[in-house]
Amino acid sequence: MGLDMSDLENFRAETRKWLEENCPPSMRGQGGGAFEDDAVWGGRKQTYKNPDAKLWLDRMGAKGWTAPTWPKDYGGGGLSKDEAKVLTQELARIKARPALLSFGIWMLGPVLLEYANEEQKKKFLPQIVKGEIRWCQGYSEPGAGSDLASLRTKCEDKGDHFLINGQKIWTSYADQADWIFCLVRTDTTKKHEGISFVLFDMTTPGVEARPIKLISGQSPFCETFFTDVKVPKNQMVGKLNGGWEIAKRLLQYERQNISSGGFGGGAGVELEDIAKEYVGTEDGAIADADLRARITAHRMDARAFALTVRRIEEESKAAKGPSAAVSIIKYAAAKLNQDRCELMVEAMGSQSLGWDGEGYKPEEIAAMRGMLRSKGNSIEGGTSEVNLNVISKRVLGLLDHQ
Repeated sequence: MGLDMSDLENFRAETRKWLEENCPPSMRGQGGGAFEDDAVWGGRKQTYKNPDAKLWLDRMGAKGWTAPTWPKDYGGGGLSKDEAKVLTQELARIKARPALLSFGIWMLGPVLLEYANEEQKKKFLPQIVKGEIRWCQGYSEPGAGSDLASLRTKCEDKGDHFLINGQKIWTSYADQADWIFCLVRTDTTKKHEGISFVLFDMTTPGVEARPIKLISGQSPFCETFFTDVKVPKNQMVGKLNGGWEIAKRLLQYERQNISSGGFGGGAGVELEDIAKEYVGTEDGAIADADLRARITAHRMDARAFALTVRRIEEESKAAKGPSAAVSIIKYAAAKLNQDRCELMVEAMGSQSLGWDGEGYKPEEIAAMRGMLRSKGNSIEGGTSEVNLNVISKRVLGLLDHQ
């Protein structure tokens, strides 16, 4: 049962007071538009350019508000859906920087709540909430990308432990992560039914991560190699050979997060303001009529998308988890962000072509890097082509021609 309006307003007042007292001034006024280099991912390797970032994480983590709706028993905030909405609104009101960005919160945590045993929940979930452990995702392999179920990373039962050998590709931030949630093959005689879901420390002997340099100049992705990696048996989540069900569920959460959270590339910056600054104005409007029309159309699409995301999120909560419809918003989000980044570069003109050095502002350099980075949006979290297949089969109910 939800709170009545008076209880909710009391909660809002308490939340606003707590945020005013506990959110450092330097962590306000930037909202979600901060550059990736300034983001707090937590974990053992995290460095803090601003000490306030660590203070903000510690305070939010202790409150459980980095994962506000998770149960308090596992370190979460224990908030209701309505209370969590109020918290989001109050954070937005002061334009608070995210206290923590975390694959653990977005992807792993929800499936641990659903599939992990009590011992695993007690061990891992509080660490995720407090940002003590940074996670990476071991899914795609050189021969198993879109057809993920064809993965070959081998996991052998050695009596008192598992032994893992194989390779993963496009492992986001594997070189910065502390632990990995990984799909492995525990039965070579079956495809989907021969996959298991395991967790292990990236400092385990035999684990190696090699960054892959991208066209944007950044290296968020890695090749990850496993050579005779020993994993305790109590770090398998769910049943032996039952990992495919968990894998699918986690992908739904990943796509939901990508869709609602954006992909970077200048988030938080208004296209209209950039265009007016670089292109100029006529009677208060963007001087270039064609660019003005395309920015307006993009804003309309973005607004419709945001409303659709909100509706699907409410439906997902009612159904106690994301549905296949998440593939629709993930596909649309990729296209929207790519269009936005291209419009940003176009509006800036030649000033967006700088890579480094004098003569270019940081936001101009970020625009080009963001546009190049956005090209991966239609690949990560499931390619757009695969998502279209999911939509046709699971959402629209269409069948393949025989």
